Amino acid sequence: MTAEEIRRAVIRISHEIVEKHAGTDGLVLVGIQRGGVPIAHRIAEAMAAHEGATLPVGALDITFYRDDLSMLAQQPVVKGTDLPFDVTGTTVVLVDDVLYTGRTIRAAMDALIEYGRPQAIRLAVLVDRGHRELPIRADHVGKNVPTSREELVRVRIEEIDGEDAVDIDRAPADAGAPTTPAAIPVR
Repeated sequence: MTAEEIRRAVIRISHEIVEKHAGTDGLVLVGIQRGGVPIAHRIAEAMAAHEGATLPVGALDITFYRDDLSMLAQQPVVKGTDLPFDVTGTTVVLVDDVLYTGRTIRAAMDALIEYGRPQAIRLAVLVDRGHRELPIRADHVGKNVPTSREELVRVRIEEIDGEDAVDIDRAPADAGAPTTPAAIPVR
């Protein structure tokens, strides 16, 4: 995806969320650290532009909720959770950059429940690459990208990487032994 395709996908997702929710009342966005946070902010900005409503946006760190925590580095990088609102009774839209196996989303739901009991949890992702291992699906998808398990989907976001782009790369030969959180292709 190019920067322009990402921009259009974010705007489309923002419209779909508002339509499905029938407005913005009781709606909050929570980005999953790292790539989901700036995307959640962009969705909120798009909603402000077309709905005139400012939505609360939070950030959720799922590091200690992952089922592969023992496979991460001895000192996992914790990015922090920032939920400046109560999630109880709200409709939370979890936002992430890539949906792959569904394990990240499962961990995010476990982490989110620690902060309250939302009325509903929905999922918005920029890229859905398939290969689910859990019965999880996105409610809002920027782009479906069929991939093989040997491929990596790399999302670059301006706020983090200095540019917007989505690329598909072949996994390196030693991809079977990730040693850092950034090297783990599980989403």
